[in-house]
Amino acid sequence: MPAERTAADLTATELLDAYARGELSPVEATEATLRRITEADPALNAFCLIDADRALRQARQSEQRWHRGQPAGRLDGVPVSIKDIFLTAGWPTLRGSRTINPHQQWSVDAPAVARLREHNAVFVGKTTTPELAWKGVTDSPLHGITRNPWDTARTAGGSSGGAAAALAAGMAPLAIGTDGGGSVRIPAAFCGIVALKPTYGRIPHFPASPYGTLAHAGPMTTTVTDTALLLDVLCEPDVRDWSALQPPAASFCEGLDSGVRGLRIAVSVDLGFGIPVDPEVAAAVTAAAEVFESLGAVVEHADPGFADPVEDFHVLWFAGAAKSTEHLTAGQRAQLDPGLREICEQGLTYSAQDYLEATNTRMLLGQRMGAFHQTHDVLLTATVPIPAFEAGREVPAGSAHPRWTSWTPLTYPFNMTQQPAASVPCGHTSAGLPIGLQIVGPRHADALVLRAARAYEQARPWPRTHHPAA
Repeated sequence: MPAERTAADLTATELLDAYARGELSPVEATEATLRRITEADPALNAFCLIDADRALRQARQSEQRWHRGQPAGRLDGVPVSIKDIFLTAGWPTLRGSRTINPHQQWSVDAPAVARLREHNAVFVGKTTTPELAWKGVTDSPLHGITRNPWDTARTAGGSSGGAAAALAAGMAPLAIGTDGGGSVRIPAAFCGIVALKPTYGRIPHFPASPYGTLAHAGPMTTTVTDTALLLDVLCEPDVRDWSALQPPAASFCEGLDSGVRGLRIAVSVDLGFGIPVDPEVAAAVTAAAEVFESLGAVVEHADPGFADPVEDFHVLWFAGAAKSTEHLTAGQRAQLDPGLREICEQGLTYSAQDYLEATNTRMLLGQRMGAFHQTHDVLLTATVPIPAFEAGREVPAGSAHPRWTSWTPLTYPFNMTQQPAASVPCGHTSAGLPIGLQIVGPRHADALVLRAARAYEQARPWPRTHHPAA
C-alpha cells in the first residue's frame, strides 16, 4: 500500500469539505479511489464488479455542480461501494451465486441504493458477499475468497466482508451492507472499521429479505461522523418497505459530540454466556469500558440475563435460507455453497410450531432487553470474541462446531431483538489484528449509540492507515 496519504484515504466528511473549499474535485477523488482499487483489490478480492467508466462519468457531473457552487445532495461526489445484495439499476446483483442469471434486466434500485443515487454519490462498484449472504465470512462459489487487509491469510469476516475490506484498504470511504446476524459488525471488527446495524426498519429494505425481520441494512464507514452522515441519507422513506419506520425528526449528526457524561453504561464482555473470549479481546473491551468511565459515564459490569439463543436463531435463519432457495432446480441446488445447501435442508425440517416458538423467544429477548435498558442506557460487549482467523473457512481450525454462529454469539441476539448495535475499533492484538467493541442501545436509540461511539472515537482515535499486507 502507498505510504503517503492520498485522496483515497480521506473520509467522506473530509472530501466534502475539500470540495467546498475547491482544494479537491470529485474527479480527483474518484481517480484516486480507482487507483487504490487497482493496487489493493487483487490481493483482497473485495469487489465483484468495478465500473470505472460510470464512476468517472458521475464524478465529472458532480465536479461541474461543485464548480457552479450548486452541489446536489449530501454525498455529491463521494465514492461509495454497494454490497452485491442490493439491487442496483444497470448492474447485475448476483449475490455470490451461480444460480442467478446475470443476463436479465437490471432496472431497479433497492431503497438504500436509490437514496445514494438521489444524493449523487459516485458508484465505484459492488462488493463481495458469501452466497445469498448466509454466513459470517466472505467466500462464495461465484467470486471466491475475500481477504483481510491486515493479514491476507485471514478472513475479512462477513457477510459484508467485501465492503469492510474495501473500506479498510481505502477503496471508497463509504459502503452499504446488510446485517441479519452480525453481517456489518463482524467484518467491521475483523477489518478495523465502523459499522452500525440500526434499529430494524430505520433503513427501508426492498425486496423483503427471506430472513424476515432479522435482516437490516447498515452503513459502513471509517469514522462515526461518516456513519451518522450516511445513515441520514439511507433512512429517508421508501414506500416499498411496509415495515419501515417514520424518518427521524433530526439529523443523526446533531448532538453527535455531546459526550457520555452521566450515561449509565453496562459492560458484559461475553453477554454472560460463559463462552471463551480471546484474552486480548477481553482486555481491549475492558479497557474501552474504562475510557467511558473516564469520560464521566457510570460504568458497571452487568449481564443482560439471557441464555445464548442460538438454536432459536438457527430455526429462523435456516428457514429463511430454505425460503431463499425454494425456487431452485435440483441442478441449481448442486451449484450452491455446500454449507448453504446443508442449512437449507435443515431449514426444511422445521415445523410452523418450531418457527413460532423461535419467534416467541425473540419476543422474550426483546422484553428482557427492554427491561435491561431501563437501568442501563447502553451495553458494551466484544463484537466478536476472537480475532480474524484463516480465510476460506466457515469456522476456525479445530472448532467443534461446523457453523459460523458458533463464534458469533454476541451479534445475532440483537438482530433477534431489533436493537441498534455498532462496532467500532478498540485496539489490536499482538499480531496486529483489529479488535471490535460492540455498543448496543435500546430500540430507536440509534442516535444514542452513535453518540457513545463518537465519544469513544474522540477519546481513543484510531489511525486510518492501511496495513502493508494489502
